[in-house]
Amino acid sequence: MPKAYVFTRNGGPEVEALAEQEVPVPGPGELLVAVRAAGVNPVDWKLRTGYTRPGSEPQPFPTVFGSEAAGVVEGVGPDVEGFAVGDEVFGNPLTGGYAEYALLPAAVTAHKPTALSFTDAAVLPVAAATAYDGVRQLAPTPGSTLLVTGAGGGVGTAAVQLARHAGARVVGVTSADKKDFVESLGAVHVESGDALADRVRAAAPDGIDAIFDLVGGDTLRAVAPLLADPATLVSAGGKPLAVELGGAAVARARTAAVLDEVANLVVTGVLRTYVTGTFPLDEAGAALRAVEGGHTRGKIVIEVAA
Repeated sequence: MPKAYVFTRNGGPEVEALAEQEVPVPGPGELLVAVRAAGVNPVDWKLRTGYTRPGSEPQPFPTVFGSEAAGVVEGVGPDVEGFAVGDEVFGNPLTGGYAEYALLPAAVTAHKPTALSFTDAAVLPVAAATAYDGVRQLAPTPGSTLLVTGAGGGVGTAAVQLARHAGARVVGVTSADKKDFVESLGAVHVESGDALADRVRAAAPDGIDAIFDLVGGDTLRAVAPLLADPATLVSAGGKPLAVELGGAAVARARTAAVLDEVANLVVTGVLRTYVTGTFPLDEAGAALRAVEGGHTRGKIVIEVAA
C-alpha cells in the first residue's frame, strides 16, 4: 500500500503518523500525481493544531500533510484538458503532498520545466508564489525601500530576491543567526527583537516605502508605524492585524499562470529556491520539526522515491 504522512486529530507532534493510503481516484478537473517532492511550510503544522484556512472546512481525519508538491501525472480525471499521463507537474495538492500519491486540481497545476528539478518545483506553489503575489501587489519601484519581516524563511527569501530584481532596496528583518544569509540575498539585515523600529530607522534613514510582513504579531506592530502610508503594508504572516493597521493581506492569485511565471524566474536565474534541507518521506516528522522550530533558512523539502 502507498504511504502518506498524516495527523489523526488536532494536537502536537504526537498525533502524526506514517500511514498506508489508498491510491486516490481523480474526479472531474483533477489529476492523480505520483509525488516526487513536497515542500514543507509553517501552515502544515498549523493545520495540525486546528487552524482552518479562511473559507475552508476542516478536513476529515486522518489528514495528509502538505500544501505544495511536484510529481508525475498517473491519472487524468474527467473534463481535464492539457495534461496527459507521464507529464511532470507541480501545484497545490487537494489531498496533501506528504504522500506517494496526491490529487491536484488541474486548473491551478503547472507543467514542470525540464530544467527544473522536482525538489525545486515543489517549493514554488506556496512560498515562491506567495512572495511573487505580495511583491507584485506592492509593486516596488527602482530606488524605493521595502522592509521584509521574516526575510530568511521560504517566502521571505523569495520576496527579497524578487524585490531586488525590481530594483528596490530591501531591509530584511530576521534573527541574528540569519544575518549572513539575508545579506547574501542583497538585503540590509536588521535583527528582530526589542527596539526593532529604532534599528530599522538606523538601517534606512531615508524611511521605508513599503512593508511585506511574514511574521505578524509584535514584529508587525513595531514596524507598521514606520510607514507614511499604511496602505503600503501587505502581510502573509498577520493578515487580520495588517488590516487593522490599515494595510492588507497578500492577495493570492492561485493560478497556473503565476506558477508558470515563477518557474520561469527560477529557470532563467532570477530566483533561487534555496532548498537547505531534504528528508525522505519516512522522516517527514523530522522535516516538520525543522520548520516548526522557526529557525530554518530557505526551504525544507520531503523527497519521495519513485
